Parts: sequence; structure tokens; C-alpha cells
Amino acid sequence: MNPVRVRFAPSPTGPLHIGGVRTALYNYLLARKTGGTIILRIEDTDQTRFVPGAEEYIKEALEWVGIELDESPWHGGPHVPYRQSERKPMYMQYAMQLVESGNAYYAFDTSEELDEMRKRLEAARVPDPKYNSITRMQMKNSLTMPEDEVKEWLASGKPYVIRFKIPRKEEVRFQDMIRGWVMVHSSTLDDKVLMKSDGMPTYHLANVVDDYLMKITHVIRGEEWLPSAPLHVLLYKAFGWESVMPEFAHLPLLLKPDGNGKLSKRDGDMGGYPVFPLEWKDEASGSTWMGFRESGFLPDATMNFLAFLGWNPGTHEELFNKQELIEAFTIERIGKSGSKFDINKAKWFNQEYLKRKEDRFLGEYLGKELEKDGIKAQAEKLNKIAGLMKDRIMFLKDLKPETTFFFITPTSYDEQVAASKWNAEAVEAAKAWGEGLKTLTDFNAESVKHLLHELLEAKGIKLGKVMQALRLAITGRGQGPDLMHIIEIIGKDEAIKRLENAVNNLKAV
Repeated sequence: MNPVRVRFAPSPTGPLHIGGVRTALYNYLLARKTGGTIILRIEDTDQTRFVPGAEEYIKEALEWVGIELDESPWHGGPHVPYRQSERKPMYMQYAMQLVESGNAYYAFDTSEELDEMRKRLEAARVPDPKYNSITRMQMKNSLTMPEDEVKEWLASGKPYVIRFKIPRKEEVRFQDMIRGWVMVHSSTLDDKVLMKSDGMPTYHLANVVDDYLMKITHVIRGEEWLPSAPLHVLLYKAFGWESVMPEFAHLPLLLKPDGNGKLSKRDGDMGGYPVFPLEWKDEASGSTWMGFRESGFLPDATMNFLAFLGWNPGTHEELFNKQELIEAFTIERIGKSGSKFDINKAKWFNQEYLKRKEDRFLGEYLGKELEKDGIKAQAEKLNKIAGLMKDRIMFLKDLKPETTFFFITPTSYDEQVAASKWNAEAVEAAKAWGEGLKTLTDFNAESVKHLLHELLEAKGIKLGKVMQALRLAITGRGQGPDLMHIIEIIGKDEAIKRLENAVNNLKAV
């Protein structure tokens, strides 16, 4: 058995959709699972749709999510070049091979003549007008024109295309690794253009030729390419490459959150969530679309989330690191039906991954963010804060705004909490606690807690009645992580100062 070789073949026509990243991921997982190779090929045969910056975006997006490529335009490989526009001279020889074998032909029809043909068929109530085995014989091509006239046309430099000659009566069968046997009658297919008048190949010719030359063993791509698969099978057959034709796997669609239709960038705009891996700014319109990265999602959490959009391991387990995904992945576990894009599930994955991050990682991030505001803190303090807060945040970007009270003494207080909780008992507790803290020699969360319990018991004040008020005095907020650990982190002097400030500045109800 030949080693597995898969390819991801995006077109540089704009930002890479998150569904494209999922396709790349499944290719990557299969390659790594089998010890095979993943190739990235830029399919840029349609130069009219080329968008500057799109190729760089694809590269950066895959690197960010953690998909390492073995061969690509940027890494090279044994089958360079990996941009189809740079492989242009080669495609014509393969198109000519099909012409010479009788599997393709020259077509000289103008756009007006093609429009006229479609109108004629529509008038005759033909349900799906197309250039096929029947209509081709009424059109201007090398099948209907005398040989000398064809030669003259070709020599004149007038525009022409090369079309594939679809067999008239043939059942096209192939086995899809996800969908099982797919059967299509050739009468439903049209004579697709293989070479355009500008000398560039269409996707259909270029992708088949390149997959053959690059020795691709498995083609894993989106469901939108399933209608084209029978044509590709026929092309393999026409070239005599049937024995090395890759196995096909057409992935289910990514659906809108409600399950009604394919996920689009408009859905993201309307729902306020990203559908692209990285932020993208459209230079033409000036519009900007959100990215997973800029929204605060971690790359490994994003990978885990994407893997589960259509695939499952066959267990109830959901959290998998990259190596675990590689080991568990099989194409057989990919479902046939579309997968709903649940952004709340993506957030859950992100939260779970944050919980599992080392305090040091989060501390370093927090330190860099604080430095932007001129705040410097020791690594030990930052790591302690990170450890205390990581179970309470959903995104990295939440860490700084949720922890500013550790570094800045409150000058304002939650009005609602103050109005309901800052009473005479709270003032008494705050005063006593502040004075008591001054006497503590062994200062830590446990000793601070013990002191508070002793003081309140002596005064006959129940902890539950004043706890939120004391939190308010220390943080300015009504909610947050364990108060005793907060006090340990900010230190004795700062805690005393904050309690005194609250006593002096807050009016008791």
C-alpha cells in the first residue's frame, strides 16, 4: 500500500473560512495518523478572483491553529511549484492528450452563441440546459466542423476552449469514504471546459492532473465538490489513471447555528461571532470580519472544537490535545449530515483549555498586557493571580479587565452592593479586620480567614451578612474569586489601606 498523501487546496480568493480550516485539519489528522504527508497547493487558476493578501492569510491561519504542512509553496517539496498559476504550461499538454485520445475537443462558440443555445433549450422546456452529448452536435466545435476549418481556426489565434467529451450513456460509480457508493448517469453531466480561452486550466483539469502528479492517495474536501466528483472520476478514466485514482471523502457542510443552511460570513456578522480563523479586512469595501484569534480563542481549543464539527471519537470524551486527536481520528467516524456551528460550544472548549493552562503562561500574558498601561508586577504575583482567576474567565482577553483591582486601589464601588450591604455591621467588621491585620505576623490566606472568623465571632456578627460588603471594600466589586487569596496577593498594607478607605468613603445604609 502506498503511503498516504493528502492535500489541502484552497483558492486565494479571500479569507479562509473556518470550514476550510476544518477541511485542512481532517487532512492533517489523517496524514499524521498514518505517518503520511500533507501538501498545500494554491489553486489560483481563476486569476479574475485573486485577492491580494489571501495566500498569506491562508499560511498564517494554518500556522496559528497548529496545522504543520510537509510540502507547500512556502516549504517547497519534490513537486514544485505548488501554485497552479506557476504550473500553467504543463496543463495544456494534458488537455491535448485528451483531445488526441478523443476524450476532449475544441469549442469555438462565442458567449452570444452559448446564450442563444440556452434560450433555445429553455424555450423547448428543457429543464436543465447545458452543453452536453446531445447539444454539442449543434454547436461550433471540432466535432461538428471540417478538419481543415478547425486547423485554420486554431492557426488564426482566435479564442477557443477545450471541453471534456462526456460519454453519452455511462453510469459513473465511485465509493466515497463517508457516503458510501455514489452513482451518477453521464446524461446528467455537461461537457465541462478544461482549458479556458486565456490558456489557464479550469479547476477540474488542474486538480486531477496535480493530484495525479503529486501522488495524492486521498482527497478530503467539502460537500460542495461532490457534484464534480463524477467528472473527476471520468477524467481519471480518460487519462488511463484509474488504478491510482485517490479515495474520495466529501465532508458534511458546516451549518448555521439553527441548522438551516450553510454557515456564511453574514451569519457571523449578524450573530456577533467569528467564522474566520483570523481577522480579515477587505480593502475594497473597508469591511472587517472577526477572527477566532482576535476574539480571544486559543489555537489548541479552536483545533479541538473544529475536529468535533462533523467527527466524533465514538466516546463521551470531548477534550483532546493535538496528539490525542491524531491517535483517535478515523474518516469512518465522520458523519454524513451537516454540523451546526455552535459558538457557545467553542467558548466552552476555550474555557476548558484556559483552566488547563499553566499559571505561568497566563501570568506572562497578563504581565505584557499590564505593561501597556505602565503597570509592572513580579512574575510570582502575576502567576498567583492567573491561578486564582483562570477558572473564572472565558478568554485570555478577559484576564486583564477582570484583574485590575489587584493593582489599582478602588476609588469607586458597586453602587447596588453598597446600597444593600454596606451597613453598620459591615463598617464595624471592616474596622476590626483592618486593625487586626496590623497585628498579623504570619500573613496568608488561611491566617487572614482565621482572624476574620475570630473577630466576627467576638462581635456576634454572622459572616454571611458582611462578607459581600468586605469584598466590596477590598475590590470595589460584589463578586469575584476567594477574598482571602485576593488579600494574600495584594499584601497586608494594601488590604489595610483599602479597608480604611471604604470605612472613610462609603456611607453606611
